[in-house]
Amino acid sequence: MVKSLKSKFSIGSMFAGIGGIDLGFEQSGFKVIWANEKDKYACITYRLNYGDSYLVEDDIQNVDAASIPKVDILTSGFPCQSFSSVGLLGGFHDPRGNLFFETARIVEAIKPRVVFLENVANIVKHDNGKTFEIILKTLQDLGYCTKWKIMNAKEYGDIPQQRNRIYILAFRNQRDFDRFVFPKPLPLTCLAFDYLEKERQAAKYYMDGHRMWDRMVEYMQDRERIYRFTDWGLSCSMKGICPTLLAAMGSRFERIPFFYDNFSIRLLTPRECARLQGFPDSFRLPDQYEKQIYKQIGNSVCVPVVYRIAHNIRIALEEDKNGEI
Repeated sequence: MVKSLKSKFSIGSMFAGIGGIDLGFEQSGFKVIWANEKDKYACITYRLNYGDSYLVEDDIQNVDAASIPKVDILTSGFPCQSFSSVGLLGGFHDPRGNLFFETARIVEAIKPRVVFLENVANIVKHDNGKTFEIILKTLQDLGYCTKWKIMNAKEYGDIPQQRNRIYILAFRNQRDFDRFVFPKPLPLTCLAFDYLEKERQAAKYYMDGHRMWDRMVEYMQDRERIYRFTDWGLSCSMKGICPTLLAAMGSRFERIPFFYDNFSIRLLTPRECARLQGFPDSFRLPDQYEKQIYKQIGNSVCVPVVYRIAHNIRIALEEDKNGEI
């Protein structure tokens, strides 16, 4: 007989963004009691969905660790742009990369039972592996045992998006560490087009008259694919799979993926992008700041992947592991 899970474990959320990691954990039965985010637009979206009772809107470098409540799990989606293969690869020389050490500062102060880190897969290769070694060594020096895995969204639930991310789990308790296993891959049972609207959308999303219209029409022969511009020109995804949704969608119109709908070539809408990150339609998006919404979604996580990892964390922290997925 499977034992019921105990009362909710508490979550502290660093670099919370719009709350994608938080949502995955809450869907798994955890309770967020503290969150921090400095981007004012991301905070607007966060408050729309979670309220304002525990969100601290400030640069984490200004946050006194003594003000943070003790939590069972600390999550940190620390900024990834400095480690991304599509960024400048600045790593720890980039101020955003140094924010990992802010995570370490908070870990040392509050000593959570589990630390959950998410970042771009390229962090493993950055600086010939030295960056990743520093991260793991830092966690080890703080008294944690680590496990990590690179997971592609399209292989871990019904989210047809090409999105490789690394998930690092650090445990203070050896037994928790031994019991935790990463979720196993699942077959994909849907296509990206299943998440897209069939009706005509607002005119602003259509690309008729684009300066590269003729080239686009010539290149976009396969209507079962989603396309986008890269630094090297036009590219397309695997059939039925959305290319990686990037934060750059908010700064460059042409970084938003596009496809043929029943009317013409059009961009994915913010709501469609949110769906392709696993956010339910009940998740509220502000009526304003559309560029910021694109950026926020690209900066977020694939919620179902986080949910499945969080579920297995929860099982590892309990007496019974029969519910493992």
